[in-house]
Amino acid sequence: MQTTLSEHARQLPRAEEAESILRSCVHCGFCNATCPTYQLLGDELDGPRGRIYLIKQVLEGNEVTQKTQQHLDRCLSCRNCETTCPSGVDYHNLLDIGRAVVDAAVPRPAGQRLLREGLRNVVPNPGRFKALLNSGQALRALLPAPLQAKLPRRIEPARPRPVTRHERQVLMLEGCVQPSLSPNTNAAAARVLDRLGISVTAAREAGCCGAVDYHLDAQAAGLDRARRNIDAWWPSLENGAVAIVQTASGCGAFIKEYGHLLSADPAYAEKARKVSALARDLVEILRDEPLEQLGVHSDQRLAFHCPCTLQHAQKLGGTVETVLTRLGFSLTPVPDSHLCCGSAGTYSLTQPELSRQLRDNKLNALESGQPDVIVTANIGCQSHLDGAGRTPVRHWIELIDAALP
Repeated sequence: MQTTLSEHARQLPRAEEAESILRSCVHCGFCNATCPTYQLLGDELDGPRGRIYLIKQVLEGNEVTQKTQQHLDRCLSCRNCETTCPSGVDYHNLLDIGRAVVDAAVPRPAGQRLLREGLRNVVPNPGRFKALLNSGQALRALLPAPLQAKLPRRIEPARPRPVTRHERQVLMLEGCVQPSLSPNTNAAAARVLDRLGISVTAAREAGCCGAVDYHLDAQAAGLDRARRNIDAWWPSLENGAVAIVQTASGCGAFIKEYGHLLSADPAYAEKARKVSALARDLVEILRDEPLEQLGVHSDQRLAFHCPCTLQHAQKLGGTVETVLTRLGFSLTPVPDSHLCCGSAGTYSLTQPELSRQLRDNKLNALESGQPDVIVTANIGCQSHLDGAGRTPVRHWIELIDAALP
């Protein structure tokens, strides 16, 4: 696509990157066929091709409006379009660049600003999030139905983690909301890894991966969180930790971007590159291990929801299914498994109507094979899908842990 950036746009730190991405798009429209919001709304500007054109207009110096912002806001950042695109357009990075320019030019209404600032102040802070969650649980009966749906139906308590120290050591990101919403997930991962001769160290000085801030109009704050995490992990990496493991694919997808996002930072570029290279989704560790020695047995029928951050961002689609099949679990078929469930980080709160439609469509697909339980690989998807009050939804590692002899 031919483009001529305005003089203002040429001064942006990522101007060259934006221009290169725009020029790689041939406007074929294949992306619209797999875009969840285009399928729901049927509006060209609510599909990747239309959004790319909007960003092109903005970077060429055309007027920026609230409608422009709205169409970009509606994007789930699911990256399904990247999987589909025959030209390899790096859509999500172009979207991040475009959103930053639009958000700087178009003030949001007060209600939207309060919501986004509230999410940024609560979600990445485990202490605040847990206090708010506990208050919500105590007042559940008094809350309106949409808020009740955001509260977990049941919180599986964390069982003890192993204390044995093995030669192989990995770090594990604890996450922001997962310790409160699903505290047994990381504990289950540690127990399964222990059976395979791998010890887990929780780097408690590390906090939110930075994705919440970065995708809520605060990219600089998100990158600051990335720098703090790199500082927290660095001593353990120097002492021989072989990987940084994430049990939430959304966090993993963002950590794997550290190297790119901090490539122009002279103090952190090299460290960020190494951290991204060592970032591993939990399934990347398990798939290379002798899983058969675990002796897992379960008669449950599972439907696996593959999060967008796992299949489209990390390119690990089918990997969890293979691990579960190797362990003897029975997996039901899931139609349209490439489509987003509508969780998308904080999207279910900023775009609730679209999010609910996508959630219900996804649950219909997941339940079509009549599974006993739905499993997934991201806490956001897990909470979002389970909030419908239908088939129970859990992290896949908890099912493996429960089936250990």
